[in-house]
Amino acid sequence: MTLPLDLAPDVADALAQNRPVVALESTIISHGMPYPQNVETARAVEAAVRAEGATPATIAVLEGRAKIGLSDEDLNRLAAPGAEIEKLSRANLPACLARGGDGATTVAATMILAHLAGIQVFATGGIGGVHKGAETSFDISADLTELADTPVAVVCAGAKAILDIPKTLEVLETLGVPVTTYGQDAFPAFWSRHSTETSPARADSTNEIAATIAMRRSLGLKGGHLIANPIPETDEIPSEALLPLIAQATEEAQTQGIDGPRVTPFLLSRLFELTEGRSLTANIALVLNNARLGARIAADLANLR
Repeated sequence: MTLPLDLAPDVADALAQNRPVVALESTIISHGMPYPQNVETARAVEAAVRAEGATPATIAVLEGRAKIGLSDEDLNRLAAPGAEIEKLSRANLPACLARGGDGATTVAATMILAHLAGIQVFATGGIGGVHKGAETSFDISADLTELADTPVAVVCAGAKAILDIPKTLEVLETLGVPVTTYGQDAFPAFWSRHSTETSPARADSTNEIAATIAMRRSLGLKGGHLIANPIPETDEIPSEALLPLIAQATEEAQTQGIDGPRVTPFLLSRLFELTEGRSLTANIALVLNNARLGARIAADLANLR
């Protein structure tokens, strides 16, 4: 069976000539931000990757085709208010492709399609992880098991602060996923530069990160590499200001009976309200920061090849 995989001409050309390419997810466009900030951010992130000398490859499923690199028309389609765009992870990606549907890729689905296209580096906002109370709800993101299976390096701003970060790091360790924080010892917490957890490893150069990724490939080890990139200091919301708001939003979700896949969107929406928009501003800044770092890592990997 032929894979329904369409590479944009600039992405195919860059891969063929061993030039750096950075995969980008599309859930942040269709489900992560309001319009028009979503499409403006998508274009700004692609521009940030290009400014670092790499080719951006935003990934989505449109009319049953896995698109590796999107046109302006595609971005507008994903970003349009009221658009019926499915949120795709490993479990529902095949069904969406088979029935000819439209879908935005999460971290897990983006990793799968990036690997099929031959892209080694993916920049996103923050990964999913172990939700608070997972010892009874068993609510653990598929992002973690994807990192254990799929050989794509993921650059993020750490795990979202609404998650149980110690348990998220514990699961990643159990799964054998290397976690490296860029430029500091503390593992970042998305909107905040520091969580209470020390990162399993630290790197102060992109060359070091690229060399480690390449060595894992040479050893034949499966799975990816998580690179945590702290949000710039000028854009962060310090954890001491953010944690009480997260606790308030979490309590509201429990009171209203919001559970399962509805929890994260509810918490992000409430934090936007409680921070008077600062959470969205920080989110945009960290995604741009991750795109730039991802492009530099991809360039170093291309040089090693």
